Amino acid sequence: MLSSCAMSPYGSTNKIYKKQTRDLTNTIRKTPVNPSGQDFVGTVNFGLRKPNYVVIHHTAQNSTEQTLKTFTVAKTQVSAHYVIGRDGVVYHMLNDYFRAWHGGVGKWGNATDINSSSIGIELDNNGFEPFAQAQINSLLTVLDSIKKNHGIPSANFIGHLDIAPGRKVDPNITFPWKTLADRGFGLWPDAILADSVPASFNPAEALRIIGYDIKNLESAVKSFQLHFVQKEITGVLTDDEKRILFNLYKKYL
Repeated sequence: MLSSCAMSPYGSTNKIYKKQTRDLTNTIRKTPVNPSGQDFVGTVNFGLRKPNYVVIHHTAQNSTEQTLKTFTVAKTQVSAHYVIGRDGVVYHMLNDYFRAWHGGVGKWGNATDINSSSIGIELDNNGFEPFAQAQINSLLTVLDSIKKNHGIPSANFIGHLDIAPGRKVDPNITFPWKTLADRGFGLWPDAILADSVPASFNPAEALRIIGYDIKNLESAVKSFQLHFVQKEITGVLTDDEKRILFNLYKKYL
């Protein structure tokens, strides 16, 4: 079920949202200033910039209402495109084509301004509890719509923990990444892995190929373990975890 938050208590913030979208529209309509003094010649070949990633978060707050308030107060300077409650209610807070402020400082592959190329989804969860089935069901519905509307590659459904190793750990270790991957949202290692990895296999290089920022290798390994292993988070790869990493590395090539 989708909710637009069109009624009280968010009527005043919806009014501000509409004004800001009008202001942005007016900015786009203005003829650019050409410093050379030549006439502006508008091309006829253009479209909206489309998101290429989906970043999943947990709110680390105690209720959906608390998160909605956080995202509707200007001084917080944080937002997301969608918030999904424990009960499965979906709050669409920002047009998918607009830039939300959800990722912060982060990197995935060569992308360093993740907010400019992603859709942010916040799941109501204090960071330490399992995710409710109703919430995951709604998330899958939202992801299906986003993938169809924007053509986002399966590999580009990631977590906040992936883009900010050492700084973020959301969504928490109970998040059902395999369930998402089975539906085409993100990658997951095969059930049957190679008996061993080649002697030439370089785990750091594999993490980099997948997308992780390996400037702090231990933090990158911890984020990998949190997402793809979901057991003890040590920052040191076991032999079994190297096999998982090798399997995923080949998928990303």
